[in-house]
Amino acid sequence: MSKFYLTTPIYYVNDVPHIGHAYTTIAADVLARYHRGRGDDVFFLTGTDEHGAKVAEAAAARGKSPKEFVDEIVGHFRAAWQQLDLSYDYFIRTSDERHEHGVRTFFERWEKSGDIYKGVYEGLYCVACERFYAEDELVNGLCPDHGTPPIQYSEENYFFRLSKYGDVLTRAIVDADDPNHYEIEPAARRNEVLGKLRLGLQDISISRASLSWGVPLPFDPSHTAYVWIDALLNYATAVGYGDDPAQFSRYWPADLHLLAKDILWFHAIIWPAMLISNGVRPPRKVYAHGFFTVNGQKMSKTRGNVIAPAQLVERYGADGARYLLLSEFPFGTDGNVALDSMDQRFNSDLANDLGNLLNRTVSMVNRYHQGAVPPAGPVQPVDEELRRAAEGLGPQVERALDRLEFSVALEITRATVTAANRYVDATQPWALARTDRNRLATVLRTLVEAERLIAIELMPFIPGSARRMLEQLGVDPANPGERRWGAYPADGRVVPKATPLFPKLEVA
Repeated sequence: MSKFYLTTPIYYVNDVPHIGHAYTTIAADVLARYHRGRGDDVFFLTGTDEHGAKVAEAAAARGKSPKEFVDEIVGHFRAAWQQLDLSYDYFIRTSDERHEHGVRTFFERWEKSGDIYKGVYEGLYCVACERFYAEDELVNGLCPDHGTPPIQYSEENYFFRLSKYGDVLTRAIVDADDPNHYEIEPAARRNEVLGKLRLGLQDISISRASLSWGVPLPFDPSHTAYVWIDALLNYATAVGYGDDPAQFSRYWPADLHLLAKDILWFHAIIWPAMLISNGVRPPRKVYAHGFFTVNGQKMSKTRGNVIAPAQLVERYGADGARYLLLSEFPFGTDGNVALDSMDQRFNSDLANDLGNLLNRTVSMVNRYHQGAVPPAGPVQPVDEELRRAAEGLGPQVERALDRLEFSVALEITRATVTAANRYVDATQPWALARTDRNRLATVLRTLVEAERLIAIELMPFIPGSARRMLEQLGVDPANPGERRWGAYPADGRVVPKATPLFPKLEVA
């Protein structure tokens, strides 16, 4: 058994969750369920980033203390993740004492490295991102993410000598034999990071002296940890850094950090450098996915096109929302979410193809064999064709998920569903019921076995619906059998009456 520790970013709690948050977290959940299915020791982490000036300002604007404010927003995140059937192992909050203890421990050790010094920061700072910017990072003098002018900032801070780690990080990225080696994917993101590394690194501020809503530094309580440094450390504190060496040894290093491309630099450069400076191995892989627009426009409150996860769940159900968000475009690229397109995909892929296939099969087993799945008789080439498609599904889905190609895995599965529907049309069981009962038995058995394998591969993506699919096929979802043809029980078990898996949407 291998361990697999994966993380989402911890989401900033200045506002409630939207589908951008859901997108990353659903992808992580699929991977967690997939690895658990392979027998791996999985630790799936998500949570909330609760310190910093932006949160303090948002709380003050609502007449609340920062803690009161974050407690309320965190409730929205937990509710959204429950609605989406997310199976995280730990939900971390940076206001948790365990996390804050780990941050203080890290700073205590880090300060002894010689890489921390005190100085004065003077430069440009975007309050909305809680990030310092160099002039060449701005777009027409504005923050590239928020389109607002950064403020001139001058304050005594503690700094990290990031500038000394340029060559160290370059070797760690490009040399697979380097003891600190880590991967950055997709390849285009890796190339961007290496290109920026070649321009050289500047030391960075790691504390604030004017903000109380944060973690005080153990060697100077008049300063609090800069919010980004505090947030990055969650990946270590969540698995015991600072208080549980056994758990930390069990799960560290993280196997995969999933995140959006706008925070790649923090995760691919600053975070590994922090760890190496403190004698801790970097994560094994950092994967930065793209952004998406909504109906062709950037998602924003001003445009009124921010979509909450609950809106998708209400329309498509939890599994429908999960399927649609990961099937619309490749995970590593930018893409567009259009509700009209999602409506069409829901009806075609889920209601018409998958749902109708299951409904027809279960109904025919009940109608023609009193609900008992029959043993197969002689096999013909058309049966072998569907068998090959279903047998090949598992290895293809594994290869796709190992590469984080979620839409590819779903397209491969949908192709197998299509092959099974074609098989029904080609064999015409309703006609065989009148003319050839032995042949009918083979066809029904073939369909049930193919759909069992389809359901198993869909378990990480649409867990609730895949469980119901197995139940309707007369299979225990907790023990669905091996991922091989012929593992369906041969005991003539009875399937229940068919019930719709995905009711069709009424669309204009």
